[in-house]
Amino acid sequence: MSLSEDPVHVIPATTQLRRSRSRWRIIAFVALAIAVLALVGRFALSAYDGDTAQIARVRIEGAITTDAARLHVLNKLAKSEKVKAVIISINSPGGTTAGGEELYEAISRLREEKPVVAVIEELGASAAYMTAISTDRIFARRLSIVGSIGVLMQHVNAGKLLDTIGISMDKVQTGPLKAEPDISDPLVGEVRESLQALVDDSFEWFVDIVAERRDMPRPAALALADGRIVTGRMGLENGLIDAIGGEAEAIAWLESEKDIAPDLAIVTQFPPALTEFERITHYFGSQIRAMVGLGPENGMTLDGLVSLWQVAPSK
Repeated sequence: MSLSEDPVHVIPATTQLRRSRSRWRIIAFVALAIAVLALVGRFALSAYDGDTAQIARVRIEGAITTDAARLHVLNKLAKSEKVKAVIISINSPGGTTAGGEELYEAISRLREEKPVVAVIEELGASAAYMTAISTDRIFARRLSIVGSIGVLMQHVNAGKLLDTIGISMDKVQTGPLKAEPDISDPLVGEVRESLQALVDDSFEWFVDIVAERRDMPRPAALALADGRIVTGRMGLENGLIDAIGGEAEAIAWLESEKDIAPDLAIVTQFPPALTEFERITHYFGSQIRAMVGLGPENGMTLDGLVSLWQVAPSK
């Protein structure tokens, strides 16, 4: 009998399989640990800005609402010594009046600490324009859409539809204006008057800050506050913006007028960059939403008072 056939030296197949599995588990664990460390190191390096001077970029995109994370970033930028100036990059139709006010106040505080410029890309209307006027200077493309100064509150009267399908609604309320407006009733009388008061109060404040920040008489600001949208070129002529241009022109202005050192890095501070895992989940999430017809994630419903430019459906 040869040595290889000696029963003493024959390793059972199950034992070999166990050893093989153990080796592969160790290899897989080590590989996973290396991958995790590499990934963590990569994101740590990408998130670390060091102490190098920079121009911060804050993007305001989509529908505007109040945002605690965004507010935290703006307050942090105001205190940061390495941030020498801030670019507010805007591409938004507006949003809630409270969201616009939050941005206006936060950027106004930021402006007291360092130069801030707004760059309107495709769209900067309503609450987004409210955001823009809080900066030191507004840039927009010739064919950007700006303006839409105004406030609205929408109401759907579905009373006839509910009658047609045989649904009636009732309620118990503590006062005549509690839980109003009701979708089963038209917007009339005391209910309309109460809501109009809300819209008017918000609108008056909006016009006031436009007149103040754009350095124009209030009657002139009021004449532009009929909800109209204008191009960037038209906005330059009527005083709604300061200059035609984009980020490059904004940086040149900061360098020439605010003594910002040339060639500073431009670092996007908001929204934060997605991790690889977030990118993957966001991609597959958007694909699933598209397949089931849900539309984009930021297609949110805005309740209450809004300062928003939108194309109205045909009657």
